Amino acid sequence: MKIVAFSLSLLAAALSLPATAADAQRQAEVAKLGADVMPFDLKATTHVFSKTANGGTQRVVAKNAADAQQVKLVREHLREIRAQFLKGDYSGPGHIHGADMPGLAELQAAKSGQVSIDYKDVKAGAELTYRTADTKLVVALHRWFDAQLSDHGADATAGHMHHDHGAMKKQ
Repeated sequence: MKIVAFSLSLLAAALSLPATAADAQRQAEVAKLGADVMPFDLKATTHVFSKTANGGTQRVVAKNAADAQQVKLVREHLREIRAQFLKGDYSGPGHIHGADMPGLAELQAAKSGQVSIDYKDVKAGAELTYRTADTKLVVALHRWFDAQLSDHGADATAGHMHHDHGAMKKQ
């Protein structure tokens, strides 16, 4: 029985190695393309994606809170992409992650006002809070967050799932 368990664990480890190499290659590709869109240093920042019942929060913070230049660049970038996203322009994530990025097509097809996006400065960076009353768009946002978590690897982390009891804000 121990031999079977050991053999299965070796097989599982062997099968995971190609996926890890593929993930590392994908993350390197995303980091390279990210430099075309994101003005801040991806390695000097952390993306935090927290899902909520009606959307989620995307937070980007400098790993060194005293790095005023990175904090400034993060804040400028999140303000810019908020304005683009509110117009239905998700070309930045499409360029970085690919046009077939999970959730992206649904977000691009959303009608004006279906997804509210609020900006806020936070310590060492900024955050965008996405809210929608459309359950299909909530699923799209969650899939979109998951894809970014996977693609950004060590430079991203999942926040905790929390319930947002606030009403969807009008634009």
